[in-house]
Amino acid sequence: MAMRIVYMGTPDFAVPALERLHASDHEIVSVVTRPDSKRGRGRGLSASEIKVAAESLGLPVLQPESLKDPTLHEELRDLEPDLFVVVAFLILPRSVLKIPKHGSLNLHPSLLPRYRGAAPIQWAVINGESETGISTFLLNPRIDAGDILIQRPVSIRSEETAGALYERLRVKGADVVLETVDGFEAGTLNPTQQDDARATPAPKLTKETGRIDWTKKAETIRNLVRGTNPFPGAFTEWKNGILKVHRVSRVEGAGRPGSVLSSDTKTGLVIATGEGALRLNHVQAQGKKSLDDDIFLLGTPVDVGEQFG
Repeated sequence: MAMRIVYMGTPDFAVPALERLHASDHEIVSVVTRPDSKRGRGRGLSASEIKVAAESLGLPVLQPESLKDPTLHEELRDLEPDLFVVVAFLILPRSVLKIPKHGSLNLHPSLLPRYRGAAPIQWAVINGESETGISTFLLNPRIDAGDILIQRPVSIRSEETAGALYERLRVKGADVVLETVDGFEAGTLNPTQQDDARATPAPKLTKETGRIDWTKKAETIRNLVRGTNPFPGAFTEWKNGILKVHRVSRVEGAGRPGSVLSSDTKTGLVIATGEGALRLNHVQAQGKKSLDDDIFLLGTPVDVGEQFG
């Protein structure tokens, strides 16, 4: 029997799963997302990506100011949901978790219990992992700690940025969400308790997360650049300002960490690290456009021996 679903989400990461469920035999009885918010220079009201997607699919939308609102609870109970499907949304209070017949499932882009928290995709790349994945699990009051329903591994490509991996995981996540809902319908799921001893954190990134420490190994810095692209972005101090570093590659070289080893348009902008060297393939000076390093060097002289960081 098809499941009656209330879908909860906000950003574009949650859109593919909504679309997959809508195209299935299951029934989405409502979509819950945040209220429209002021965004952009004009500060006009802007709808969430999930609201836009839901309305394009003809689905009813709820936008509560608070998840603790008794009126919202009554509206949700009246929908008689079998399941809440939650993707990139807020923490649900206990009173809301009690409403659906079969509970609430959440999608998380890591192989839990590894990388619990707000930025699992970015930290997996920053830490140089070769594999991550998708987990669906039952929500409980503890963050990202409920019983696992389904897990599917996903390899991380060696040159992949967090942004590129994000795009792949949101599509893969849609497949796993539908697989999980089908499992609820068929009664074939076997929830498995997480091993808290194996848990690792994935805290929210800040601008400072992207600061490059040139005393680190070249590969460590390369992973930082990949993992903070596009947000918050890797950067280094240079000439009393900031140079954003969007893409790097490992090259041969050694010297004082942070010092310029080469700066010509043929070999590119090469910086020494604590172990090895990196070519800064794509950079952006403060207040300027982002450029490949050979183009950057045509208009911005950099001397060998100059210090970054």
